[in-house]
Amino acid sequence: MFKSLAFVLRIGFAWLMALLVVSAIWNQLPVLGRLDWVLTMAGIATMALVVVAASSHVDRVRLIANRVDKEALDNRQRRQVEVPFEAGEAFDLVDAAVRELPRIGPVESARDSLQLRATVARPQNDGDHPLGQWNPMRWFGVPRNRILVTVTPGRDAASVTLICEPESPAWSDWFLVDEGTNFENAEAITRAISRRVAQRRRDEKAETAQTATEKELTVARLNLLHAQVEPHFLYNTLASAQLLTRSDPARADEMLGHLIQYLRRSLPSTDNEMSTLSAELERALAYLEILKIRMGSRLAVQVDVPESLRNTPLPPMVLQTLVENAIKHGLEPRTGGGTVWIRARRVDDVVAVTVADDGEGFNTKNSGTGIGLKNVRERLRLLYGASAALSVVANFPSGVAATISVPPALPPAIPTEGRHV
Repeated sequence: MFKSLAFVLRIGFAWLMALLVVSAIWNQLPVLGRLDWVLTMAGIATMALVVVAASSHVDRVRLIANRVDKEALDNRQRRQVEVPFEAGEAFDLVDAAVRELPRIGPVESARDSLQLRATVARPQNDGDHPLGQWNPMRWFGVPRNRILVTVTPGRDAASVTLICEPESPAWSDWFLVDEGTNFENAEAITRAISRRVAQRRRDEKAETAQTATEKELTVARLNLLHAQVEPHFLYNTLASAQLLTRSDPARADEMLGHLIQYLRRSLPSTDNEMSTLSAELERALAYLEILKIRMGSRLAVQVDVPESLRNTPLPPMVLQTLVENAIKHGLEPRTGGGTVWIRARRVDDVVAVTVADDGEGFNTKNSGTGIGLKNVRERLRLLYGASAALSVVANFPSGVAATISVPPALPPAIPTEGRHV
């Protein structure tokens, strides 16, 4: 109550001093000096209107701010807001918040200097009330407010200095009130900044949760693909070994040895997601050695993989899938069998691993469902993105050549064999 009264008295005193100055000038004029009663009546009416307007300002500020103090009653409002973003992002956020204000006028935005200026029209709080034009607070001055924003870069956050003030000069604050409009603008912009920061945090949290879910899904899919071991191959191998134990125990023992080597490399590990070309080649050769025992002279194998490339990180089972495709769709349907080639070369920043055969080629009868190649492409996409590829082309003079192209180095956050997640 005391602060409200003090504010009204301050405004009234300022206007009283101004009216006394006008009265002194009036009395110095011979003609007007005889009309003192006119000046007196006008002065009393003016002071009454000033007190009413000042009281109206106090009531509106109390309604907006739910309090009455010097800060809330002041025509010029200043806010300091810390935004937990880098300066450019903070400036864009504040710029958007200012442009959302009702009755906003031209906005001058200088992103390089991190400064913003804008004008905003004041609302007609008394509408078209006929007494509004007699409000002394509107006899001079500009009925617009301006907004000044400066963003100061910080180490971990940006500091936003927000100033909302009338376009009138500072001395006019002794005579004029803004009816709480600058307090309203300052609070609205501050709320908009807080809302946008909170929304950004919610989006980041949702994105993090989504990323974690996608990562878990990716790991599950990789584990599923990794765990794929051709059941028919396992059954056929064990059946062949059982028969060989009666007719040729030495070859049966050899076959079981290769099977053990194959399974040792095929069973998924909980600690490792990536393998190496060397380990995958060992698995593929164990598989081919088993088939050579079963197929005899119908199968020939040629390997050309430089020692310098054998430590190249490679997803498990992708090389095996290409070898199985060469056998199943290329050589097994062919009466005379054929040859499987495995070779690796480094070209620029890519290691190309090729599995080729001279079998049936792109024969629709033996082309299969394509699930194996689809799985290989999916694994390469999940692990490498666009940095890896699988190409399948016709081999000359017959057969198919499938080539995996991968980076020579480990993708970020993907452990190789012997390293833990």
